[in-house]
Amino acid sequence: MGILYEKRNRVAYITINRPEARNAIDFETSRELSQAWQDFRDDDNLWIAVITGAGEKAFCSGADLKTMIPSLGQGQSSPRQENNDDGGFGGITRGFECWKPIIAAVNGHCIAGGFEIMLACDLRIASENAVFGLAEVRWGIIPGAGGTQRLPRAIPLAKAMEIILTGEPISAQEAHRIGLINKVVPQAELAGAVDQLVNTLLERGPLALRAAKQAMIQGLDLPLSEGMQLEQRLFQGLFKTQDAMEGPRAFAEKRKPNFQGK
Repeated sequence: MGILYEKRNRVAYITINRPEARNAIDFETSRELSQAWQDFRDDDNLWIAVITGAGEKAFCSGADLKTMIPSLGQGQSSPRQENNDDGGFGGITRGFECWKPIIAAVNGHCIAGGFEIMLACDLRIASENAVFGLAEVRWGIIPGAGGTQRLPRAIPLAKAMEIILTGEPISAQEAHRIGLINKVVPQAELAGAVDQLVNTLLERGPLALRAAKQAMIQGLDLPLSEGMQLEQRLFQGLFKTQDAMEGPRAFAEKRKPNFQGK
């Protein structure tokens, strides 16, 4: 198995499980990731997902070149090209629409396609030993799983240009400074920091989280006036839900809401 997939307390935990290859993704692992993401998206009992890499050295080092090059010689497509209709590289970078929150727990090297998987996540916590980079131009190609599109939307354009055009890696501390990740913690505290964030999100209205994510993501591509209309539609749609009635009721009764995602 190229991944570990566990469902626990409304949370899907996805672990890229190839530590011997720095969690590089081969064809089979990409297929497994695609299946896991689709299952998470479609399972109403799951509200949040966390993706990480096995071990302490790497989150994901991108495509597994050792298996990719021989396959290309036999006329196969690369893992970056594989399953574009099912989420692209890693099952999440292209054509995958999911409004549930996704957290990346970056525990080491986050390179190339691994970097692009992280960019497709909504919240990102990294260990102090994490290293981030898109080095494709070193080898005469460009990032092909969303790197050139998502990175300039995530950080200032000049920094995105620097990371992609130089191909030089940056530290976790620099990634945090430029707003690429939300938090940096010691390696030993990464799991605890992720659990804390997960628990915070589980206390929020799951339908509200999805509507807020959808409003932000889709609004990025709209003029402000159209974005405001999108927000208003999603805002009004929430008032038809049981959760929207439970929230104010819990506030009035001075207790925590018991959201059901309905």
